Amino acid sequence: MFAWRSVDPILAFEAGNTLVQNKNYNTFRMDPKITPSGQELETFLPHDGSNANGTTSTKYKITTKNDLEAALQDFDPFKARKLEHPVSNGDTLTHLLKASLGTGILAMPCAFASSGLLLGIFATVAVSVICTHCAYILVVSAHELYKKTGKTAMSFADVAEEACNRGPQWIRPFGKLARSFILISLFVTYFATCSCYTVIIAKNFNNVLIDYRGEPLNERLSILLLLVPLLLLSYVPNLKYLAPVSMLANVFMAVGLGITFYYMVIDMPPVSSRDLVADIGKFPVFFSLTVFAIEAIGVVMPLENNMKTPQNFVGLCGVLNQGMSGVTLVYILLGFFGYLKYGPNVQGSVTLDLPAGEIPAQIVKILIALAVFSTFGLQFYVCIEIGWNAIKEKSRGHENLANYGMRTVLVVVCVLLAVAVPTITPFVGLIGAFCFSILGLICPVLIEVITFWEKGFGNFTALMTKYSNLSEINFSSTVDLPTTSSSTSLSNTAVDVSKTVADNTSQNSHTELNIQNIDTSI
Repeated sequence: MFAWRSVDPILAFEAGNTLVQNKNYNTFRMDPKITPSGQELETFLPHDGSNANGTTSTKYKITTKNDLEAALQDFDPFKARKLEHPVSNGDTLTHLLKASLGTGILAMPCAFASSGLLLGIFATVAVSVICTHCAYILVVSAHELYKKTGKTAMSFADVAEEACNRGPQWIRPFGKLARSFILISLFVTYFATCSCYTVIIAKNFNNVLIDYRGEPLNERLSILLLLVPLLLLSYVPNLKYLAPVSMLANVFMAVGLGITFYYMVIDMPPVSSRDLVADIGKFPVFFSLTVFAIEAIGVVMPLENNMKTPQNFVGLCGVLNQGMSGVTLVYILLGFFGYLKYGPNVQGSVTLDLPAGEIPAQIVKILIALAVFSTFGLQFYVCIEIGWNAIKEKSRGHENLANYGMRTVLVVVCVLLAVAVPTITPFVGLIGAFCFSILGLICPVLIEVITFWEKGFGNFTALMTKYSNLSEINFSSTVDLPTTSSSTSLSNTAVDVSKTVADNTSQNSHTELNIQNIDTSI
């Protein structure tokens, strides 16, 4: 309808009207002598009614910002989120407690033995604050990325990738690498944890058999006997079918912990018989055990993705702070009384210190073994989903055969690894310390820095001090790893892959699991 020609620095209408370019080359003025064609143009363009040289003229602004990001400035991802079964704040709090209060809690007495009664209390609070803060900044970064991308939900891997894609120019080529790093770290961590679980199950059953046979089964044979049951558990086709199994694990763990508390509080020795502050050289052991037990970074984004009011997940009195406060209290109580009762020689799993030959103690060991067995399926599902997403494109036409073949291979390798190294705890401790510390402490920090790179971080000195301290703590946790006979010190986080709840997020190639009706206790 209109033809333009460029006369630098004047742009002219062929119809006779002129747009005079200002010095900033981003705004233009319409000549007051507007012809009908100019009037028609004016009906389509926004104007500010400015006045120049005593005559009314219209100034037009040419926007140079990214149109998509400009349009998303007023986007509210929480109102746009559509969930078939939104989860309330109370239910989210329950899931968070289940995810954090896993089998790692049984190692807290051993952790207190490496710190002392008094130092253990304050150090547990400090570790909890650090882990909670890192989870907090991950969620805050995700909320910022929701507005930048127009998405309403993201997994941990999504947040890492989008942070790079929307960050400074030098980091943008590493978006896919960041996603792959998160997924590989999750796979290695959970696979090692599941391999270790086979040792835990066999050890608890063997301790019960000692009371009746006088001697345990061969350790490697007892692990190998778990192959068929674990294969059957891994063949469960969908995560939702593991819900009853997860509920059983919760019941078994609750009853087992209740009986364990009973044994710990009867006939307690005086506090003066234990160290209030242990040798500082043992503190890295305490830190490793406590981080593994408390850390729940994997469940943070799935829970937030399924909340009815996700903005209430963070904040001073948000769901995250409420849940971690309760978790910290329980861990302090079990660690304090467990160390006070059984002293510096307490084992990696406090259930192994319960008196032999007593029926309640035997019930605890059986229940804990069954709880860990039930948890194996949910833990292993993370490995299955990550592995399947890596090979499903190459398995078209025979998906079922490839899927169940992959499950079989993974379980067999997992069990054979435990059979080959039945004292696998130091090895798994190294992998767990490295992976959980990076996933739970370092990755959220890097994601926050990249996400808010353009906005700034406030006090630069305070920011760098905080992050350097986190890096030092992470390094110290890998210097001296626990060598206890049980690997229950591993953190038990829930599946870090959630069902996408918006059409625009369904286009992403990330692992999707529906956890809305699943108990996330691990």
